[in-house]
Amino acid sequence: MEPIMIALAFVAGLGAQLLRLPPLIGFLAAGFVLNGLGFERTPMLDTIANLGVTLLLFTIGLKLEVRTLLRKEVWAAATVHIVGSTLLLAALLFGLKLLGLALARDLGWSAMVLLGFALSFSSTVFAVKVLEERSELGSLYGRIAIGVLVMQDVFAVIFLSASTGSLPSPWALGLVLLWPATKWLRLLIDRVGHGDLQVLYGAFLALVVGYSLFEAVGVKGDLGALVVGMMLASHPATAGLAKSLFHIKELFLVGFFLSVGLVALPDGPMVVMALVLMLVLPLKTGLYYIVLMRFGLRTRTGVLSTLSLTNYSEFGLIVAALAAASGWLSPEWLVVLSLAVAGSFVLAAPLNAAGERVYARFKGPLSALQSNSLLAADKPIAVEQVDAICWAWGRSAAAPTCGCCRATACACWAWTATRPSWPRTRRPAGW
Repeated sequence: MEPIMIALAFVAGLGAQLLRLPPLIGFLAAGFVLNGLGFERTPMLDTIANLGVTLLLFTIGLKLEVRTLLRKEVWAAATVHIVGSTLLLAALLFGLKLLGLALARDLGWSAMVLLGFALSFSSTVFAVKVLEERSELGSLYGRIAIGVLVMQDVFAVIFLSASTGSLPSPWALGLVLLWPATKWLRLLIDRVGHGDLQVLYGAFLALVVGYSLFEAVGVKGDLGALVVGMMLASHPATAGLAKSLFHIKELFLVGFFLSVGLVALPDGPMVVMALVLMLVLPLKTGLYYIVLMRFGLRTRTGVLSTLSLTNYSEFGLIVAALAAASGWLSPEWLVVLSLAVAGSFVLAAPLNAAGERVYARFKGPLSALQSNSLLAADKPIAVEQVDAICWAWGRSAAAPTCGCCRATACACWAWTATRPSWPRTRRPAGW
């Protein structure tokens, strides 16, 4: 049974990638196809899915730099948006309930708020992929978008931890001893080097020190994986550790997406509800832009950050899966959310590819929300009183050294500030 699942997941994921869509859309589709063929979830598939979620949280913790999260344009924007978006989407679901729309008729207030919470997240996987393709992970708008996503992940993990509904064991107080033990865990990161041992050490930290130790004292194991990752986040070698676990984590998450598709087959009411959720995605997007612009961003930074966050999240599926397992939501809603997530990716992929054109087209009306007091990191560079600007790129052993910037194989442009038209004159390398 598992070989057929793997084969179909590969074919569907490859098909999605050829269409320039995230492969996880193909994995969700493969789950629905397997469901239609009569396949059911297996213990092995559930184990793989749980491992994928745990490793995902651990790698998020490794990237969780507290200094970035303490910036108000990150933590405050993420908090305001997640509260506002949850209430907005819950109110929308209440309106659909009043209209008598199928699936919404039987929702209680707690279920509506829970669904609004799950839909308020944006996809970390999608945003990172978009930013990597544009080589803008280190840009200001990229850092803000990733910071907001990490804060959302923290909120989700808090929910996952609180969802157990039981108090931790008194032995949970002993977890504070992990803080002094961090010193030895950091030393081992340096010792294991790179390769197989580094991958095994990462799995040990996430699954044994994090998940198993926390579960043993009555604390959610997923939270333990995140906490252990956070304790090691400032170590310079954690970037390599996260990279070594990346493909294993992605492989195991395939099992999670397949398991979502195996919950139930979509029918007419589910498809209609998913389409409704996709139609209200602009409301969530507009709220992102309004909130981010309140923290002194330029119009371009706000637009590109917002476009990176314009989607629903696979992490929302994790929240919904836990809610369905606990009986707080019907399994049909997990299918609806999976369809909405996949549809949001289909819409967001071309939108982000045309991000600069979207900004150029709408920067006039959108600039009305730009604050007069911009963030210091987002202020335009003033070039008044500048006589020359030199750009240098590339290096070649045979190329002469530039006389102005001392770089090899450069291209320098002299700007004459005294003339109104600021004419440019290119000067070849070696002048």
